[in-house]
Amino acid sequence: MGVIYLDNAATTWPKPPAVLEAMNNCMNNYGANPGRGSHQLAMKASRVIFECRRNLAQLFRIPNPNDIVFTMNTTMALNLAILGFVKQGQHVICSSIEHNSVRRPLEYLKRTKQIDVTYISSDRLGSIDMVEVEKSFNDRTSLFVCNHSSNLLGTISPLEEIAEVCGRRKVKLLVDAAQTAGTIDINVSGIGIDMLAFPGHKGLYGPQGTGGLYIHPDINLEPLLYGGTGSQSESIEQPAVRPDRYEAGTHNTVGLAGLNEGVKFVLQEGAAKIHAKEWRLVQQLMEKLLEIDHVTVYGPNLGQNKTGIVAFNIDGVDPSETAFVLDQSFQIAVRAGYHCTPLAHESIGTLDTGAVRASVSCFTTDEEIDQCVQAIREISKYYH
Repeated sequence: MGVIYLDNAATTWPKPPAVLEAMNNCMNNYGANPGRGSHQLAMKASRVIFECRRNLAQLFRIPNPNDIVFTMNTTMALNLAILGFVKQGQHVICSSIEHNSVRRPLEYLKRTKQIDVTYISSDRLGSIDMVEVEKSFNDRTSLFVCNHSSNLLGTISPLEEIAEVCGRRKVKLLVDAAQTAGTIDINVSGIGIDMLAFPGHKGLYGPQGTGGLYIHPDINLEPLLYGGTGSQSESIEQPAVRPDRYEAGTHNTVGLAGLNEGVKFVLQEGAAKIHAKEWRLVQQLMEKLLEIDHVTVYGPNLGQNKTGIVAFNIDGVDPSETAFVLDQSFQIAVRAGYHCTPLAHESIGTLDTGAVRASVSCFTTDEEIDQCVQAIREISKYYH
């Protein structure tokens, strides 16, 4: 019996076969430094990386592919955006269900640059009140940060409404698309997103160590890293041209070759189709979990829109123990704990315990969901 993998919100697995094939092809046939030479292997690496950039621009509806810069992950992208944009004494707004990749840089800036941060409260379903959002702006507000979907609850933020308010207030909008890039259609130009941070290793089906940040052409961030770019090497300053300004050092060429194939897979399948399957699977999981005594399910109610995440607990059982038993006794991989989002746990009343999180991908099957439900039913029965 193989492992039933339900930890896709952390990293999707398995990957499309073309992802592995592209990575092997890179390592075997053109594993040179892109942008650091004019020989044929370096040029081949550069072309593959630009193709990945172009495919991402197509997916997110971004006019200029060079406004997408590659990072190691969403965390690095969010740090580049926040630390590179927010200035001394400014005010930032974000929701109370943000990941620590948002909260910790903001709290660092509170200590070092005396910025103010307003955390918009959310209800037990993870939803924020737009009336409260409207009231949170002041004349020092420079940035609004929100995740497109909670990594604990799967709640989807009303991006269009938030973008409209930000546009009217002349405040920039940074979106954390860690849980939605590739699984929900994101029209950057249509919505009015100023910066979009995304992972390569989740819904885009690329390998770990890949991600990126879209930066609107009117925004000039301070780079997070300074160093070699392969361009303007005679200058002591970091180049102004994009994407070089934000991509110091050697690229993860093999990873981006894999990411390119993951993005092509999403473009071929369609984010709407992927989301529809994941939503159906989590509805199946939630419906059956709600029938089990002593099991509490968190986040949006059955039938409401959400991403492929289900957070739950078994009454009186530590989430880590539930996850351990699922892994060791039933060969089911889930995640337990705080999921790097303590503010979200405050909102749903699980700060003292954490929660178990099961998360699906488009490769998850109905049979795997049924086996997971049966395992949780047996665990709950054993403890009660």
